[in-house]
Amino acid sequence: MTSEQKGLDIQITEDFVKQELARLGPDASHDWWHVYRVRNLAKSLARQEGLTGKSVHLVEVAALLHDVQDWKYSHSENASRASVQAFLEAQGVSREQKDQILNIIAGVGFKDELGSKGKGETSPELACVQDADRLDAVGAIGIARCFTYGGYFKRVLHDPAVAPRSGLTKQQYTDKSVQQTTINHFHEKLLKLKDMMKTGAGRRMAEHRHDVMEQFLDEFHREWDAEA
Repeated sequence: MTSEQKGLDIQITEDFVKQELARLGPDASHDWWHVYRVRNLAKSLARQEGLTGKSVHLVEVAALLHDVQDWKYSHSENASRASVQAFLEAQGVSREQKDQILNIIAGVGFKDELGSKGKGETSPELACVQDADRLDAVGAIGIARCFTYGGYFKRVLHDPAVAPRSGLTKQQYTDKSVQQTTINHFHEKLLKLKDMMKTGAGRRMAEHRHDVMEQFLDEFHREWDAEA
């Protein structure tokens, strides 16, 4: 039986992802447990959206591989595709399956939608993986990840004199020479994600998680201003 017929082995894929994460050394905001949560969320969304069989398997594999050699830590836009492509070819997957996985991974990122007027139709599988990744960036876990990431990159917690940027382009968002605050990251990205969900199930889950972040920010600013 070929890899295409039986699907890419999940355990082999997990082992590869863990190995890549160990080499890259990301902080806890983008570690194995982030990948684990995204995989589980993506599978749940896929089933709620009516996906079955090979589509659910494709969603699971792409979710597992979505952060391999993440550009924020590898400092390379091409490292992720190169690493995942080499892995898939070594596993003997068909060209069709390889292209499907690579296309999902390439389309997941928030940065790639900045300034976009619409990039055409989103496949159901991409929608599930993308929404799952974004759901893990919002709510209580999103808050925890945001401060973990900010601490790792030595971002200032909050500075009232530094206003959040609006209308960010991909180039501005990825420019690490501009040091933004952790609180501003909520306004520049996280609070926007609710309205960027592609699946009905993702939108329903995002509503609650969005409210959690808004309540947190309200309390944060009240305490910052000595009002609470």
